[in-house]
Amino acid sequence: MALPNGRDGSGPMAGGGGPDRPSGTPGVVHVVWYATVLRQDALAAEVCRAARIALRYGATQYSVHRSRDDRYRIIQMAWFEAARDWYRYWDGPEMVEFRRRNSGHFQIPVTYVWHDELAFGALGPEVVLPPEPEPEPAPPAPATA
Repeated sequence: MALPNGRDGSGPMAGGGGPDRPSGTPGVVHVVWYATVLRQDALAAEVCRAARIALRYGATQYSVHRSRDDRYRIIQMAWFEAARDWYRYWDGPEMVEFRRRNSGHFQIPVTYVWHDELAFGALGPEVVLPPEPEPEPAPPAPATA
């Protein structure tokens, strides 16, 4: 199937990172957005709205982070099972419109890089933590006479 930009989902990036990867190898795409001056809050909100659309294109999850050291740097992450789904999202009508509507709010070039997720962990309802120890009772106040 041809994508809107003429790509067919094959080629060196089709496997999610290089010619030595199988085309169906899952991965995490990191998109680095760098906001223009005084546009960081508006861009961050727009990226958050656009990031969730990836789920419609086969992403299994998404995340958006903003650097605490550099408030203009926003990283969008999306987990895909196949690179062709990423390209359907990135070149799809919603993201084309997102980039058109927000041009001038981010610096170019916008870069994205595929990553392999090596480890992941999180606390959830099924994770039982040991109970916190009870606090020691406060010593009695000295008597004053």
